[in-house]
Amino acid sequence: MSEESAPQLFTNHWADAAGPAGPSREHCTCIAYTSTTPQRATRFHPERQDTTAPGWIRLLELVEQAAADRREVFKPLAELTPEQRRQIVTLPPTIAGLTSVKHLLLYGSSLVRIPPEIGAMRSLEEFTPYTSYRLHWFPYEITRCRNLRRSTVSTRALYGNYKRRPPFPALRPATAGNPALGDLDPCVWGATEIRMCSVCDQHLDAGNLRQVWISRWTSGADVLPLLVNACSAACVEALPAPAEGYVAAPHTGGPGVEQPPPR
Repeated sequence: MSEESAPQLFTNHWADAAGPAGPSREHCTCIAYTSTTPQRATRFHPERQDTTAPGWIRLLELVEQAAADRREVFKPLAELTPEQRRQIVTLPPTIAGLTSVKHLLLYGSSLVRIPPEIGAMRSLEEFTPYTSYRLHWFPYEITRCRNLRRSTVSTRALYGNYKRRPPFPALRPATAGNPALGDLDPCVWGATEIRMCSVCDQHLDAGNLRQVWISRWTSGADVLPLLVNACSAACVEALPAPAEGYVAAPHTGGPGVEQPPPR
């Protein structure tokens, strides 16, 4: 084979964050990646975290260790077996203790959601959930990471992404009868529990939850679809303007929301 015909090789900058090779990760068909595939209405992933799974128990240990030794780079999946990685669908609330972590690597995960406690990671500068193809949205609380400057996400997997504009899941209206916020259906609410307002950080009551979507720049690289759990109409009104080129106001999702054309 001549030099001219040799295939170009690209370096995987996050190979050491993916962990040992093993069975393929979990996938989903929520988002259509090609223009020839019709995009269906979307819903939140229904998976609940199995807190008895060995992968979850090991992850709790890793988070505790990282908080104790105040490490600046945290790549937990590299320390899990392939099967254990497949068992993780979210991160534990204890990530709030990772106040020294500057770079969080979740490359190639099977995650379907990130908990709002990521907002307590005040030193976070770089966020890498790249090739986590089941991670379609992020909590609004990530905007509290004031030092976040770099991120690497799989854009085509995101709700409302500029390449395909897949619809956002429809959210329940504020007038709907909200269940106890400590025992929620994640397929409907995007979480199994909602405790605090994303905007003012006050405790939420079951009767005053208002959920909206907003697309915002969260680093110098990415506009992310963010889920807001607000305690009042005033907190919704206090939200900043969405990013230019996306839905121009906070909204409740569903296929009826008009988005700008794909780019």
